[in-house]
Amino acid sequence: MSEHYDVIIAGAGPAGAQCARDLAQRGYEVVVLEAEKEDGFPQQSNKSTAGTFSSMMAAFGIPDEVVMNYTDNVVLESPNEYFAKSQPGAVLEFADFKRFLVEDSREEGAEYWFGSRVAKPIMEHNEIVGVRYSGNQEVYGDIIIDATGPSAPLAKHLGVSDLKRENQAIGVEFEMEGVDIDPEGYADLTDAMMLRLDHDLAPGGYSWIFHTGEDTAKVGLCYIQNESHSDYAKEGMGIDDYLQYWLDNDPRFANAERIEGKQHRGSAHIQTPGALSTDNFMAIGDTVPTIDPLWGEGIHVGMKSARAAAITADRCFMTTTPDTSADNMSIYDNLWHSNVAPNARMRLLMTQLLYLAENERYDTLIRDLKQLSHSTLANANNGQIRGMLKLIHREDIPLLKRFAKERLPL
Repeated sequence: MSEHYDVIIAGAGPAGAQCARDLAQRGYEVVVLEAEKEDGFPQQSNKSTAGTFSSMMAAFGIPDEVVMNYTDNVVLESPNEYFAKSQPGAVLEFADFKRFLVEDSREEGAEYWFGSRVAKPIMEHNEIVGVRYSGNQEVYGDIIIDATGPSAPLAKHLGVSDLKRENQAIGVEFEMEGVDIDPEGYADLTDAMMLRLDHDLAPGGYSWIFHTGEDTAKVGLCYIQNESHSDYAKEGMGIDDYLQYWLDNDPRFANAERIEGKQHRGSAHIQTPGALSTDNFMAIGDTVPTIDPLWGEGIHVGMKSARAAAITADRCFMTTTPDTSADNMSIYDNLWHSNVAPNARMRLLMTQLLYLAENERYDTLIRDLKQLSHSTLANANNGQIRGMLKLIHREDIPLLKRFAKERLPL
């Protein structure tokens, strides 16, 4: 007979492992299927910049041991301006972070089957009841959770995942030493995470420097190959070319060198989710997707989606006879839209509008940010119309018209 668990989770990334951690703490029988082998994990999936905020660290009990550097500020740069804001955060060693979540959930009772690549769902009466993995191996469960990220083999089969290729952002990052963290004419990036809006470096996207201590930093960029990228891209240049172009031309990297073996590549989808659940099933983390569209922070949102899924499963198991119907699983959808990523659609629209703007408009934006109150900044960042209007100028009317024509439904 095939084994049966309360919950099967596909994928041992931050969302999958955190969901297992929460469910195991509640006493449920949980198994996590992970495609990578345990030896060297997570060598293949060590892809995140791993910048996050103190609220995530506290909410999920993340230890100091996985932190490369605690940061005090977030800095926004444009080609000729910068704005610094006090915002406590942390740059994680992503591999150590993932291993911590696995080991901590194991101590709570979760099982991990490494080297187990999920292939497709096992269906009965048009409902998922288990998972086929590693060829013809099978495991059954009351609730199945897809935390595999964009590959989403279960969510796609069930019609839950609706990730569009044109919404896929690609990114590359180097860990570097010898970086000048506080040169003349630039913001002091000591203990800071910096995002730069500059189409010359990242057309239709952004670049970053995350200080990781002393003269070391994570340096990278990402973009979506969309209309904005087409407007500003340099002919014949790919993402590696843009990063090298930045390294060659920014004085902060004049004496910097790449740290061997510390290059990360990844991708994520920047879009609002469609469905999130169905009978016996939920999708979490980047399967949804959950990355913040505006500033690219994905860890906290992914972890919150994991916790929302665990809460939903707990509710489904509370009755004498577990109720894992689509109606009951939709608790997760409600939690996602209210607690995990509220205002997700508005933040996506803000992102799309932002990347249509020209470099000169980025300079104006940074100057505006310096003049606004903390509460107005918070409102704008949260996608509230009143705060956003403070950043709109009469000169933006042509940009808004183009945005409405290209992006908004008729």
